[in-house]
Amino acid sequence: MQFGRMYEEFTVGDVYRHWPGKTVTEYDDHLFCLLTMNHHPLHMDAHYAEHTTDFGRNVVVGNYIYSLLLGMSVPDVSGKAIANLEVESLRHVAPTFHGDTVYGETTVLDKIPSKSKSDRGIVYVETRGYKQDGTVVCVFRRKVMVPTETYVKERGGEQPGRPEPRTPSAKKVEK
Repeated sequence: MQFGRMYEEFTVGDVYRHWPGKTVTEYDDHLFCLLTMNHHPLHMDAHYAEHTTDFGRNVVVGNYIYSLLLGMSVPDVSGKAIANLEVESLRHVAPTFHGDTVYGETTVLDKIPSKSKSDRGIVYVETRGYKQDGTVVCVFRRKVMVPTETYVKERGGEQPGRPEPRTPSAKKVEK
């Protein structure tokens, strides 16, 4: 299974459809809110959301959806990244609710060789997240520094530092 891409493997205009999607549960939303200390009642209090918001129910915190989509894109986009350089824009387009399934896809917008080091380049991408009915919920653009084939070869190949399994040694038997 491919995990990320080298600079030469990106083509402007390519679209990577990330798989699988993720059904967002109330637990996912509440855990993310608690971990990030975002205790807004819109996300945490069903009674509040039902009686005081336009949605009438809890809305999944947008930064969870962004984080989910960013994670979904790693095997296709940034699995070999040297650095995530910039999130240029982030738009939450529509709400996501508990029970919605989020899917993502990323389009390669541009690629630029590094000006300072010839063994890497910068890839500019846009990721779009959408629900099971096709409603777009989140769009963000980012720049990622990725290695060239030369960089990967010079540093030990596709999986540098991965150990080889040891063969079990014969046990000494005492008599």
